[in-house]
Amino acid sequence: MPRERDPAAARARMVERQLRRRGIRDERVLAAMAEVPRERFVPETQRRRAYSDGALPIGHDQTISQPWIVAAICEALELEGGERVLEIGTGSGYSACVLARLAGQVLSVERMGELVSSARAVIGALGCENVEVIEGDGSAGLPDRAPFGGIAVHATAPAPPASLLAQLEVGARLVVPIASEGIDMLTVFTNLGEGHGEQRYAQRSLGPCRFVPLIGSEGFG
Repeated sequence: MPRERDPAAARARMVERQLRRRGIRDERVLAAMAEVPRERFVPETQRRRAYSDGALPIGHDQTISQPWIVAAICEALELEGGERVLEIGTGSGYSACVLARLAGQVLSVERMGELVSSARAVIGALGCENVEVIEGDGSAGLPDRAPFGGIAVHATAPAPPASLLAQLEVGARLVVPIASEGIDMLTVFTNLGEGHGEQRYAQRSLGPCRFVPLIGSEGFG
């Protein structure tokens, strides 16, 4: 059966070949990626490629991220199931739907109204009742809804946004691509708490990546 006509089999192949073989070990993340129908989040013209190993265009000069990137961000958040998670850059809504299976609540912020509408429609149709999609500038987070047990940013920032770091619970993680010369670097910042002085946030890199720029008050322009 052609891959595009058997999405369940395509998801299973994606999980084994693109995720597990490349080091994704969190079984909850692997299970979530195996459940969410990625083909529902891409334009009709891209559905044959929904499980390809790469990003795909979704219109408005935006993309749905490569499956490994989505899984790596979710794994790096180290969620246990009850957290309230903030996502910046809803895009298609795919990552929010994956996060919905890993956290207690997902607040996802998107600045483009057209993408907000389409993401809400697909997320609602799939029954992800613990996801709220909000239109606005996500670069400064949602201070009135903070703190968060994890924050995922799907756009490259010039530096870790100070407002997002301040909205992390102690022990929680911000995963954000940081711009550097020639390449973006997917980076994890962990809130260690007040007692660590200038070393309050531990930092580690997950590897190079490519995202659209984060636009907003704490992004680019």
